[in-house]
Amino acid sequence: MATNPQKTGVVGLGQMGGGIARNLAASGFLASVFDTNTGTCASVSAPVLRGQSMVDRVDVVVCAVPSTAQIAEFLTGCHGAGTTIVDLTTSDPAQSMALAAELKTRGFHYIDAAMTGGAAGADAGTLTLMAGGDADRIAAIKPVFDAISARFFHLGAVGSGHTMKLVHNLILHSSFMATCEGLRLAQRAGLDIDAAVDVLNAGNARSFVTEVRFPRDILSATMNGRSSIANLAKDLGLAADLAKNLDGAAPITGLTVALLNAARDAGHAGTDFTHLFPMYDQLANTLKAGT
Repeated sequence: MATNPQKTGVVGLGQMGGGIARNLAASGFLASVFDTNTGTCASVSAPVLRGQSMVDRVDVVVCAVPSTAQIAEFLTGCHGAGTTIVDLTTSDPAQSMALAAELKTRGFHYIDAAMTGGAAGADAGTLTLMAGGDADRIAAIKPVFDAISARFFHLGAVGSGHTMKLVHNLILHSSFMATCEGLRLAQRAGLDIDAAVDVLNAGNARSFVTEVRFPRDILSATMNGRSSIANLAKDLGLAADLAKNLDGAAPITGLTVALLNAARDAGHAGTDFTHLFPMYDQLANTLKAGT
């Protein structure tokens, strides 16, 4: 293991990981990167190392990959000497806890530090992180978190961060779909959509969805929220599973899952999720026809 407690490797250089790696490089912490897409590695100036080669070079491995499964795969056969694994994914908290326990037997520390703020936040270094794990270990690598985030919340033991992220995304994505429904009704009634969003933002229905997402990504016709419908469907599926495991009432979550799955099953899995707004009526009719 390296001697600088902020010497960091980044695994995953996609929409989120690329910006994270660049901010760590700007702070002088980046020592290595890895991505299965070798082309993305060229966008960051750092040695490309995988598995034990990276672990031996760094003190912190930051993982911006789809789920804990990719982290487990990357670390197959690896052993740490107090190396900290920072899991930025949106994952099942039970799987996070299981991975943490297994990695501990091989000399690793594990922190689930789920993130929100989107790719724009990753680029700007202004993510919000919600973490679970040992407080002393978190304090030891705080400069790494400071380099990539504007706000950090320690919520408790391992698994707490991923639990909070599922709650966060349950509310965020359900709010997005509800806003799509309301604004499609406004359009049907002949209201100007831009004016309708202005009214929402002047009233109590305002949210990140109305204040940022619609003006910046939808009303502008940019249609680039930098995340796919499949990603939203995955996140809400995990939230629904969490609610089921906790015997929690989640009818709104279930409806949001059904709408997202309808879009995915119609062949739009890889489509940017902002397109859910123009296709909302079609999705709603699909669900209605299935009842």
